[in-house]
Amino acid sequence: MFIRSLQAGVAVSALLFASLAGAQPAVDWPSRAVRIIVPFQAGAATDLISRQFGQALAKEYGQPFIIDNKPGAAAMIGSDAAARAPGDGYTLLMTGPASMVTNRFLYKKLSYDPDAFEKVSLVAFTPNILLSSPSLPFKTLTEMVKYARANPGKLTYASFGTGTTSHLAGELLKSLAQIDIVHVPYKGAGEAIPALLGGQVSMYFDTIMTGLPFVKEGKLRALGVSNSKRSQMAPEIPTIAEQGYPGFDIAPWYGIVATKGTPPEVVAKLNASIERLLKDPAFREKLVHTGAEALFANPAGFAAMVKTEIPRTEKLVQQSGVTLQ
Repeated sequence: MFIRSLQAGVAVSALLFASLAGAQPAVDWPSRAVRIIVPFQAGAATDLISRQFGQALAKEYGQPFIIDNKPGAAAMIGSDAAARAPGDGYTLLMTGPASMVTNRFLYKKLSYDPDAFEKVSLVAFTPNILLSSPSLPFKTLTEMVKYARANPGKLTYASFGTGTTSHLAGELLKSLAQIDIVHVPYKGAGEAIPALLGGQVSMYFDTIMTGLPFVKEGKLRALGVSNSKRSQMAPEIPTIAEQGYPGFDIAPWYGIVATKGTPPEVVAKLNASIERLLKDPAFREKLVHTGAEALFANPAGFAAMVKTEIPRTEKLVQQSGVTLQ
């Protein structure tokens, strides 16, 4: 759904943004180093993607784009730091579903306002795949659903954390397929993959970059891709949507936002640079090596996508039974 909602938002807003961006005067930005806050640890997917953009933008502008990792508290520490920075265009945040959408339904109070940031651009997404153990008595998604309906509550699915897209993908599947499968949260693939290989859980929504090697080795089965389109990294794996669940479209996405008050001409200039990067086949290939695929949107399209995701995410969080912290 997030890709379809993005496409709808872009269609509505593209002409308007193009006219506004074209009307902006030339701006001397950046004239010094730019900081990109990453609310996750070094080596995480968000970090790797941010470094690709930082290196490319530094080359284009002749100024450093410094990656500043501020992990912790479900991306809230880094998001709060970005929200408190001056709105001058020299502090950016590489954000995603947690910062912009999910946290508002997991916590009673946030230290930052997710709606206050200046949206710059969507930049990428990470395809997820539903993995299962070969020892289980099903080989396809259809067979899994049939088995789950005949054995309610018997199957479990791992995720890389409560409230993550990995968790909410399971909730969406439960809703659309009308099955009873039990969520088992872990702290990432480092815990979830061994649990799946060891038989402690039945299934796991994992990023394709982490899970695909186990599928190719025959240690795990891939039941479907969580996006509405097949992944270019594994085009042979069908989507969950095409296997009878057309509303299934959920995966981690990444976007760049700036502190509130950042001049619109800076936002327009940076958005144009990102669009050029994402049209470059060589840069797109670099993203694939981090496990991500390009996903561009202008600020209005980005905002429209987030607006669409909010009610759907709220419904899935409520369905999961997670209590506010």
